[in-house]
Amino acid sequence: MSVQLEKLEHNMAILTVEVADEDFENALERAYKKNKNKINIPGFRRGKVSRVIIEKMYGKDFFYGDAANIVIPEAWEKAYDECEEEIVSTPEIDVVTLEVGKPFVFTAKVALNPKATLKKYKGLEIEKFEAEVTDQDIEDEIKKELEAQARMVSVDREVQDGDQVILDYEGSVDGVPFEGGKGENHPLTIGSGAFIPGFEEQIIGKKAEEDFDVNVTFPEDYHAEELKGKEAVFKCRVHEIKEKQIPELDDDFADEKGFDSVDKYKEDLKNKLSERKAKEARNKKEEAVVDKLIEEAEMDVPEAMINTETKRSVDEYAQQLRYQGLSLEQYFMFTGLTEEKLMEQSRPGIEKRIKGRVALEAVAEAENIEVTEEELEKEFADMAEQYRTEAEKIKEMMGEQEIKMIKKDVCIRKALDFVVDNAKEK
Repeated sequence: MSVQLEKLEHNMAILTVEVADEDFENALERAYKKNKNKINIPGFRRGKVSRVIIEKMYGKDFFYGDAANIVIPEAWEKAYDECEEEIVSTPEIDVVTLEVGKPFVFTAKVALNPKATLKKYKGLEIEKFEAEVTDQDIEDEIKKELEAQARMVSVDREVQDGDQVILDYEGSVDGVPFEGGKGENHPLTIGSGAFIPGFEEQIIGKKAEEDFDVNVTFPEDYHAEELKGKEAVFKCRVHEIKEKQIPELDDDFADEKGFDSVDKYKEDLKNKLSERKAKEARNKKEEAVVDKLIEEAEMDVPEAMINTETKRSVDEYAQQLRYQGLSLEQYFMFTGLTEEKLMEQSRPGIEKRIKGRVALEAVAEAENIEVTEEELEKEFADMAEQYRTEAEKIKEMMGEQEIKMIKKDVCIRKALDFVVDNAKEK
């Protein structure tokens, strides 16, 4: 197999791949074996007709199409590995020659990893991000912790804002019930905004087992077309009223959290908040530095690279949804999005991420940043911990390309640390 690379404008390139005769012959034989049971020739048992006879009857190129589909992925993978340039997009394949008596040739149009020219990367001026923990921060965190331990307790009184009620309701428009307008024993927190505007407020002041009507008007932008702007009446009954009881901040609460006293609980809370705020400040600082670095860089990012990364991002999101028991099609149905709209929404973030990475690659090159064996071993150890296996098993699973990408990721992180540490806060 031979591979020739022709560079084009905007960091695009065409790889011309000529497949070795023996490789294409092997693919023809595999195509024959794959299809022979589907071919029916009078006088021969199905699946027992030789390739020679089939080619005599239907032409020498009968299996060429299937053979090409077999050999292209394999030949492309070899061409990708042999290419000295870094390919960063899905190839656009085009068959050049697929004829009897001639070598099989195809081309692959790809994007090459762009290079950035940096005007400045040391001493970038960014906003100062504070990480100080205030007394108010601690009080707010304590309030969240107490809220998290709150209990819903049944009470014998009228409904108040913030209560949870167990509710029966049935809605109608002009006396006619509508689909989805009925519920029984439905839990509803007053003030949550879960129901139509004006609905929850009319439950305040009602008592348990009291029958009452709620009058509302559906919003003009309501999702059900037949209900938009319509006046509706809901016949309701509250079965149970529950109020939120928040525990006191005392030594008993601290003990439940694993501390001897409230003071020690607060001290631990302050330490955790300090760590969290420091991490948040660092993240904001990194984001600001990368934004500034992109401004100081010149690069020509190929569209094919952005499109490939955007599609990959959508595919990864679809996989996450599947883990949650939801298909991408169901997600689109619930949200009203399409794959095109999702890609359109994702694109700006993907483009920014690519530009930041390319700019940091330029920093790593300018500063001769490399990955030590110790740093690589730590990466393997971290991956092993994440996947609950041994570092040696992770190494065994890694090919040259995977290890190369891991090294590159570490280089980029080191370059980011370098730029952040050298930035000037104002």
